[in-house]
Amino acid sequence: MFNLSFIRPSHPTLFRLLILFLSVIPALGPLLAQSAPGSQPTDHLPAHMRQLTSFGERADWSHDGTKLVFLSKTFGDAMELDLDSGAIRNLTAHYPHFGYTRALYLVNGDILLAGPREFDLNNTRHARRNCWLFVLTPGSVQPAAPLGIKANEGPAVSRTRLHIAWTDWHDPAPDSDDRFYSRMYRGDIAYNAEGVPGVTRRELIADSRETGLAGAMETQNFRPPHENELIFSLYTGGGRHCDVMGIDLTTRAITAYTNSPDGYEEPEGIYPDGTATLVEADMHNQDGPRRVDWWRLPLDGSGPATRLTFFSDFQNYKCSNPVVSDDGRYIAGQIAKSTDDFGVGHGLILYDTVAAEKSAALD
Repeated sequence: MFNLSFIRPSHPTLFRLLILFLSVIPALGPLLAQSAPGSQPTDHLPAHMRQLTSFGERADWSHDGTKLVFLSKTFGDAMELDLDSGAIRNLTAHYPHFGYTRALYLVNGDILLAGPREFDLNNTRHARRNCWLFVLTPGSVQPAAPLGIKANEGPAVSRTRLHIAWTDWHDPAPDSDDRFYSRMYRGDIAYNAEGVPGVTRRELIADSRETGLAGAMETQNFRPPHENELIFSLYTGGGRHCDVMGIDLTTRAITAYTNSPDGYEEPEGIYPDGTATLVEADMHNQDGPRRVDWWRLPLDGSGPATRLTFFSDFQNYKCSNPVVSDDGRYIAGQIAKSTDDFGVGHGLILYDTVAAEKSAALD
C-alpha cells in the first residue's frame, strides 16, 4: 500500500493528481516493459548481426556491396548509406515529390523509384497501390524522370542488364461486375540521345485471369544467374496469406515453391547463385504477416527452409524485407513492428552470413 499521509488537506489538487497517476500505473506496465532495456530484439542481436540505422526501410544493395539505398519512411525520401563511413545522404531532397515506396539500384548505378503522382491524406492505401516508376541519377540536380508506368507494390530489377518487371492490379469499380485481376509485365530501360530514360520492348508476362491463379501477383526478383525465371509473390486471403511462385519467362510455366494456404511466405531478396530466396515467413508461429521473421528457402529442392532471425519472439516485433548482397556475404533488412503497415521499418540491420555459419558450427 502507498502511504499518502504526507499530503496535506491544504493541497487537494496535488492529491487528486497523485491518485490519478497511481491509478494508471497498472495500465502503463506493459508499455513500460516494451520500452525497457532488454525488451527489444536489437538489445539481443547475435554476434553476426548489427544495427546500421535507427530509421528507414526497404534497403537495396549497390552492385559493389559498398552502399545501401533505402527509404527514410513510406512515402519518404530515397537515402543512400555508405557502409564504410556510415554517412547517409538524401538523394531526393532537391525537388518536390509525394514520397516514394521503393528505391532499387539499376545496373548502371541509377535508381529506380516507385511513388504516387498524387496523394490524399485520407486515402493513403490508394497512393500506395497506385505508384508510378521513375529513374533518378544520384548526384544529379534534375528530379527523377518519369517512365510513364504504373506499378502496384514492388518492381523487380535485373542485376545484369537494364531490364525491369512490374505488376498492374486491376481494381473493379464498385458498381461493376468485373473481378479483381493482376498482370505482370517486363521491359528494357533505354536512354535517348538527351539521356532521358524510357521503357522499350514491353511484354506481358502473365495475366491472372489466364493463369488460373486465385490471388494478387507481385513481381519480386529475376532468378540469377541466367534470369530466365521471375520469382513472384501470390497473395491470397486478402493479403493474409502468401506463397512463393516462379514463372519461366520462355515457356510461361509456373512453379509453386511453397503451397501454404494458411501460411505467409513472401519472397524478398534472392541469393546470387539462384539456389535460394529469402522470405518473410510465419512458419514458426502461423500468426500471419504481422509476426514474420527471415527464412532462407531453397529453390533447388536441396532441403527445408531455415529460420535466420528471431525478432517475432519479442512482443510487437518482426523482422522484414531482407535482401542479399551480390557476393552473397551480407543480408540487409529492417527492424519492424507488428502493429505497423506492411513494409514499414524502424531502422536497418546487417546480417553476416559467414559469421552466422561459423557460429552455427560451434553450437
